Amino acid sequence: MQPAFTTIQEARRWASSFLRDRDRETRVADMLLEDLFGWSRAKLMAFETDPFPEEHREAFVRSVLAHAETGVPVQHLIGTAPFYGREFKVDRHVLIPRPETEELVHGIIGIVESCGMKDPRIADIGTGSGVIAVTAALEIPGSTVHAVDISEAALKVASENAQALGADVTFHQGNFYQPLMDVEVDILLSNPPYIAWEEKGEMADTVVDFDPELALFADKNGLAAYLTIIEQLSTCRQLPKCIAFEIGYQQGPQVKELLATAFPTYNVEVKKDINGRDRMVFAFAPCMRM
Repeated sequence: MQPAFTTIQEARRWASSFLRDRDRETRVADMLLEDLFGWSRAKLMAFETDPFPEEHREAFVRSVLAHAETGVPVQHLIGTAPFYGREFKVDRHVLIPRPETEELVHGIIGIVESCGMKDPRIADIGTGSGVIAVTAALEIPGSTVHAVDISEAALKVASENAQALGADVTFHQGNFYQPLMDVEVDILLSNPPYIAWEEKGEMADTVVDFDPELALFADKNGLAAYLTIIEQLSTCRQLPKCIAFEIGYQQGPQVKELLATAFPTYNVEVKKDINGRDRMVFAFAPCMRM
């Protein structure tokens, strides 16, 4: 397919129309162009009447067709995804970071500041691309950060992100919290798999066909990962002072009950995301002063 366009503006219009006709997000056209040229959106708008560089035509058309026809995420085509103001490498081995997870990290940063926590020891369980661990290491002064994932391929991506962004994170391969049973941790963060297998048929192909199932789905109606982590924690000699989970928007009451039952002295709270949906559960030890 060789679409007829001569200017950057015409290329944007063709791509947007082509994607819209196939029920894809039209914003993908601009994202591909911004990455292709290394430009900001403002610069793309400012120079949209310029001729489209011929050396980029084939790559641009190929990427638009691939996204439209297969649903391959634009983040995989570009190779990066934004998170908390930074660009992280992503590929088919890791979950593409979502804005809701930024709220989990932002919440922990606020907790550390409000409690006056000094040099907190943080664990990110199920780190994937490492966005939570790396962001915590860079945004929380004096923090010591450990990150765990069962996937060797995901840990490779996470390690590359930590190195590229200058974050000091210690990575461990293993089943959820198991590698850290003998490590003292103040804050446990986790965005584990929490989608029930029964929901798979209702999800978009851009997610189901390209995000790793290991990072998406969990048994026991999506609660299996929480159950495993809580069970592992219950055998630790020293519990984290704060446990913070990202959750599915309908899982607030269940996850809160799981934590409250396992750790009855903890104060457990469900927090909503920017869209007003239950998205995070925080459990605080009695020593935490909020």
